[in-house]
Amino acid sequence: MRIPCKFFSYLQFEKVSRSLQLQPRDASGNVKQFRNITPGPSARATLSDSIELFEKFYLRDDYTNVTPKILSKVGKSLQNQRNHPLWLIKERIKNHFYTHYLSRNRNPLFSVYDNLSPVVTTEQNFDSLLIPLDHASRRKGDNFYLNQTNMLRAHTSAHQHELIRAGLNAFLVVGDVYRRDEIDCSHYPVFHQMEGVRLFSKHELFANVQNGEELCIFEKGCRTPYKQEMHTLEAVKLLEFDLKQTLKKVMAHLFGKGM
Repeated sequence: MRIPCKFFSYLQFEKVSRSLQLQPRDASGNVKQFRNITPGPSARATLSDSIELFEKFYLRDDYTNVTPKILSKVGKSLQNQRNHPLWLIKERIKNHFYTHYLSRNRNPLFSVYDNLSPVVTTEQNFDSLLIPLDHASRRKGDNFYLNQTNMLRAHTSAHQHELIRAGLNAFLVVGDVYRRDEIDCSHYPVFHQMEGVRLFSKHELFANVQNGEELCIFEKGCRTPYKQEMHTLEAVKLLEFDLKQTLKKVMAHLFGKGM
């Protein structure tokens, strides 16, 4: 199913990149390291109640539960260390999307963001994804909070809203994420995610469907700040098919067609 999609020029890409919160790097291109504030006797008292990450201070409060051990992991950016296993997987997936998803001008359809800061606001991590205030996923026992309004991202989805608002409709996000999991053979409080997002207009989604101009993406309903309209059955089936085909192609690219 061929679905055309708008591609952003290099200048637009640079503009979007500058509008996002990126991890600062030194002259050699390495991510600048953070430090946990441990003031000397002459330091101001307020600094003893702060955490510094990427040259920004966060005042501790009753929500603060991030530990020095977890803080020591922030800024390593393993996904960007050349020849690291995470870097190798990321590059293979990038290559797949750059090769197989092209615009009409034969330019890559997807842009990739692998250096966004893991420090986000609770609004980015929860509210922008329509997660209710009383939802269990917000609990202190499941997240690492710097304070009541700032935290270490629990998922790369925390960046979806800002990227979409910046004008992107097809992108990949890669990065380290943090959750308060007990350590066992399949869980660790720090791990990595890579996710893809693609937006479809009505025309793009129904372009190859008979009488597609008569179909709708959403059922008639009321959209609120907490809930969007329900998708129509036709839209759900087409998106389901497209997602399944995309995942099958990625798996075949990574592990071979015998999967």
